[in-house]
Amino acid sequence: MRAAWLALAALLALGARGEDGGGVPGLEFHSTVRARYEWTTGTGDGRFGVRNARMSVAGKVAPVAGYKAEADFSDKGEMKILDVYVSLYPAEGLGLRMGHMRVPFTIDAHRSPHTQYFADRSFIAKESVRDMGAVVEWRSGGRVPLTLEGGVFNGPGPGSLDFALKAQVVPARGWTLSGGCRKGSEGDVRAMFYSAGGFWDDGRWHVEAEYLRKNYRHGAFAPVDAVDVFGVCRLPLGKVFTGISFVGRYDWIGADGGAETEARHRLTGGVTLSLGRAPLQADIRLNYEQSLNPRTPSDRSKAVVELVARF
Repeated sequence: MRAAWLALAALLALGARGEDGGGVPGLEFHSTVRARYEWTTGTGDGRFGVRNARMSVAGKVAPVAGYKAEADFSDKGEMKILDVYVSLYPAEGLGLRMGHMRVPFTIDAHRSPHTQYFADRSFIAKESVRDMGAVVEWRSGGRVPLTLEGGVFNGPGPGSLDFALKAQVVPARGWTLSGGCRKGSEGDVRAMFYSAGGFWDDGRWHVEAEYLRKNYRHGAFAPVDAVDVFGVCRLPLGKVFTGISFVGRYDWIGADGGAETEARHRLTGGVTLSLGRAPLQADIRLNYEQSLNPRTPSDRSKAVVELVARF
């Protein structure tokens, strides 16, 4: 705990130096705090918690070299190191990242806590991981923007490198399509993951759908399918609140017959009230999750009130 507070103090000091111009040139400091109250409707149990307390610093040390360091001081009550990597940009549209980072896979998993649409992430997003490795990224401009990412990561043990591939294309205004695969593991069992999805966003409406397939090596367990479908309607407001969003989602993940995954599916609905504008913003999220197969305490239906601040 003492180390966590020392690290937090160091990040705050760096951020203050960068903001007043007396610190590292080009440095950016950000923080996100998510506090919440959950009420389990079936049992009447309630609890307060801090879901995230993220601090990050990022910047450039040269025109073609940058870095990022991010930690979460309350990720479900634990301190975790998230992103720590160095970036190189040897040519226009080409980038290289090496260090600890999120594996490029799926759409929803790459949203930061302050950009999520719901209080809890989708089941598909939870299938994404962070690992030590290197990623090459290529971006093509033009009439049909295309982004390709490929990475190699440590994996579960010596000599067992994992890989990930992801492609994202914008075929028309408002549309984004994405697909990818990664080699990973569930416990001690190796598996291949595949995903495909897309979304349409016109500034007021956001409609998204994604599908995931997980195949275990040598057919050790039954394949797993997962689906995430949701919609968001944003409306601008004046005075105190800058906007209000109405959200609805259905997500489902199947069972694998004995490894790590149990069948789960739920309906989520809610309202988000927004205050302020980037880079200083805050949200009040009101969500209700209706579990359609409550087998474990974490799957029980619940109401969530979440306060989010980004600065």
